[in-house]
Amino acid sequence: MSKTLSSIQPGQIVRVAFIHDSAIKPKLMEMGLIQGKEISVLFKAPFGDPIAIDVHGYILSLRLDEAGLIEVDESLPTEVFA
Repeated sequence: MSKTLSSIQPGQIVRVAFIHDSAIKPKLMEMGLIQGKEISVLFKAPFGDPIAIDVHGYILSLRLDEAGLIEVDESLPTEVFA
């Protein structure tokens, strides 16, 4: 099931599914938000905007309208260790 990053609650780990076309799409991709990348929502500001996410070890702050451009997948596959 696909949702936008702006609707994800703090503490959840999701995977980037798609970024909608916009003027900031190239910049988001340069910052590591590419299809398949696992990200976690760290916290939201008191009124919900902006949000902070962890992208492969660094913290990125996004406005809700920017986060709304990013479709994410909540159903991460579980890893089985042999």
